[in-house]
Amino acid sequence: MEFRHLGRSGLVISELTYGNWITHGGQVEEEAAVACVRAALDEGITTFDTADVYAQGAAEEVLGRALKNERRDGLEIFTKVYWPMGEGKNDRGLSAKHIKESINNSLRRLQTDRVELYQAHRFDYETPLEETFQAFADVVHSGKAHYIGVSEWTADQIRRGHALAQDLKIQLVSSQPQYSALWRIIEGEVVPASEDLGIGQIVWSPLAGGVLTGKYKPGQDAPAGSRGADPRFGRFVEKWLQDDVLERVQQLGPIAEALGLSIAQLSLAWVLQNPNVSAALIGATRPEQVKENVKAVGVVLDADVLAKIDEVLAPVAVTDPGETASPKPRA
Repeated sequence: MEFRHLGRSGLVISELTYGNWITHGGQVEEEAAVACVRAALDEGITTFDTADVYAQGAAEEVLGRALKNERRDGLEIFTKVYWPMGEGKNDRGLSAKHIKESINNSLRRLQTDRVELYQAHRFDYETPLEETFQAFADVVHSGKAHYIGVSEWTADQIRRGHALAQDLKIQLVSSQPQYSALWRIIEGEVVPASEDLGIGQIVWSPLAGGVLTGKYKPGQDAPAGSRGADPRFGRFVEKWLQDDVLERVQQLGPIAEALGLSIAQLSLAWVLQNPNVSAALIGATRPEQVKENVKAVGVVLDADVLAKIDEVLAPVAVTDPGETASPKPRA
């Protein structure tokens, strides 16, 4: 494993960070989830990312049990707040009430007294940003989190949050957007703003939900057991399951093979070439997937290889900076 600083902070994290969205408490049984965490630890991964909303708290609980006997000071644990965690009108968003109650609930589920990074899972259009960041400052100053991050915020939102964080003497160090060779939206505005502010990207879905492994074939049904074949989670990859996209992904095979890599390893290495990326999030349903993904660490892709990948994928890659995953105000 290799390591990078999270933005310009002093926090060092593993280049591949283990994330348990969908898998823990949802797609796989706990025994398999724990086996994947063990594989991550064995491969040198020290950074683990989750969120309160994943499986409505169950993912945090599984991760907490899986890491319980590890040396806490040797780990970096990240979680998030925003999405609804109950039916109450205050069980959601980035109000001071929800943030302060949610951090306590997350710490209880994770069986720890602090997280290294506490992230705003989306931007809250209904709560004053000053209130949100004062609550984050209270969390940091109480020792329940060391750093603050955001997820799927626009460049302007990141700049506004960073200014407030500086005023409140806390460190906003990270952005967690979707990013892959097929989804490049952040390159237009988020990455330049983040570079200017010293913020690092912790990117999710670097394999486009598994499409950039090459396992989905044009003209064929999604493989049994895959996310694309799962009626609960297939919506997260359906935009890629088009023959023109899948045909181009298959064209990555000879490029990867020439480097002694799989398509998945090539795709992870592609993400890690971006100097603003501090870590790529990987998930797994089997320990073998973790072990294979780690082989992407340390791979350097020269300009010719990057040009070949662009030639293949750029025509089907999403690059429009006007698209955003941030929710609009609720009615």
